[in-house]
Amino acid sequence: MEITLDVPLIRDILRREYDQARDEIRDLGAIRALERSRQRHDARIAAAPDVTTLACSTGCAWCCYFTVDVRAAEVFAILDFVEQSLTPGEQARVQAEVRANSALLRGLDDGQRVTRNVKCPFLADGRCVIYAARPQSCRNYHATNAAGCQQSYEDPENLDIDPEFAPVVYQAGGAHVEAFSTAMHDAGYEVDAYELNSALEAALAEPGARARFESRQAPFAGLSGEEVVAEFDDLEP
Repeated sequence: MEITLDVPLIRDILRREYDQARDEIRDLGAIRALERSRQRHDARIAAAPDVTTLACSTGCAWCCYFTVDVRAAEVFAILDFVEQSLTPGEQARVQAEVRANSALLRGLDDGQRVTRNVKCPFLADGRCVIYAARPQSCRNYHATNAAGCQQSYEDPENLDIDPEFAPVVYQAGGAHVEAFSTAMHDAGYEVDAYELNSALEAALAEPGARARFESRQAPFAGLSGEEVVAEFDDLEP
């Protein structure tokens, strides 16, 4: 789907979110700053003029089987939410599904991974049990026609399917995430992308992962992340 960029909007969000995220990362650390940034992220999307065109609704979960990439700060924020909000039984279920999914995906290259439907460990009874702490990539995945999402689910190897997105929602969400990531990077934190299940498994298995991340080191000793290419880099104010 091709869209016309709203350059003033993108530049405004890049500047505003970078400035606020930079100060909060400095004062609170990356993980707590991310928790605050998520609230602004949701507010920006909710304020987009085309938000009413979105087809996403409770119970629509086609995208909850697609591959999800996360940054380390999100992994630790999610685990904090899980510990604080889910019952011990639900935590055990999530951890078991994380390990099973990670084993299933281990050894697949990027091309194989994106064509493999795997149920998100946080999907239960048709809803996301960590919705308030869901990854930024999930926050930014909004379709205006759920039929495209269903088609991608039913035919995962067809990468030519092009879901329809709301242009302003897409740009507002993307600019927000990019600004926060840039602020983290400039503060010395690792901002590589990891596959969700693999990163969660690594964080659960490596007690020192969070301390390494907070010390501005690579968090997961046995896992390599991938650099995320900035989409709006040439629009930096």
